[in-house]
Amino acid sequence: MWKRFLTITAVTFFILAGCSPKEQAVGENEEVSEPNQEEVNEEVIPRELPYHFPLTGIGSAETVDGRAIAVMVNNHPKSRPQSGLYKADIVYEILAEGNVTRFLAIFQSEQPDIIGSVRSAREYYIELAKGYDSLYIAHGNSSGAKDLLDRGYIDHLNGLYYDGTLFERESFRDAPHNSYISFKNILKGAEQNNYEMENAPKPLVFLTEDEVSALTGDEAEKVSISYFDKTFSSTFEYDTQLKKYKRFSNGEQTIDYDTQEPVLVDNVFIVEMKHRIIDSTVGLRDIDLTSGGRAYLLQKGQKIEVEWKNVDGRIVPYANGEAVGLVPGKTWINVIPTDPGLEQLISFE
Repeated sequence: MWKRFLTITAVTFFILAGCSPKEQAVGENEEVSEPNQEEVNEEVIPRELPYHFPLTGIGSAETVDGRAIAVMVNNHPKSRPQSGLYKADIVYEILAEGNVTRFLAIFQSEQPDIIGSVRSAREYYIELAKGYDSLYIAHGNSSGAKDLLDRGYIDHLNGLYYDGTLFERESFRDAPHNSYISFKNILKGAEQNNYEMENAPKPLVFLTEDEVSALTGDEAEKVSISYFDKTFSSTFEYDTQLKKYKRFSNGEQTIDYDTQEPVLVDNVFIVEMKHRIIDSTVGLRDIDLTSGGRAYLLQKGQKIEVEWKNVDGRIVPYANGEAVGLVPGKTWINVIPTDPGLEQLISFE
């Protein structure tokens, strides 16, 4: 069964683990001796950890297994702040209907206690979850998504059939923004349905420490992404101390409802895709996930223009015909329509 892993970086794992075994406890009146410099140098040298989480590239001292779990997370203002997003390895932010965006949050290296609120499925989110061989979690579905789920295209748990059992309605939100699921219940549902949960997804391409240090590009310490309605605007600001991007919705920082922990991102990948309205009544869309196109990749306060490709169901950056490595850490992928495109919907500061 899916095990909980601690994400451990090489630097934090080995920094000054303790005293030399030859040192004794020092009393109040005893002199503190200076440590041997060679011993200190040995202790602070980072050591390469033997294993890595496949979707973050972060090192681990233990073997890494566990299936990816992809959850449809609500982004309506009445659902903010969300629960669990800050622990997702990858988040796709895409228009779901009209000018309303929704998240596909993919978890593998970390397990939040609670995730939500959970919303309904769309075909293109299912396709993206499939690219990581994820167990797919949603509450409800469009007619096209229902067809995929009903014919077993992807292993899934749908809140329509587990409302009040695996999925719980929380009193601090109003319906339909109040459906939540615990990681414990995800694993319980997987067991009930005999879903395989041990195999980790194939790893993404990540940069080495030296490659991260050598990154170059145009300055991009702040990027704002318009989804036509400022309520669903998405902004990332680079924190030079944390060396990560903080995320904001309509000017308000994205934090976790339960822990108050902020969403912190290492890679911001903004891609153009063709969008087509297929239901003008509610604004349902069809999105071209396969053709490739223009994109921006933001890392360490810098941006480069790249192209995106669909490789085995995953949207990844390419340049000069080769895959572009990600900075080890968390990745946020924002999908915008080609009409009007990057120049009209993206602004940098």
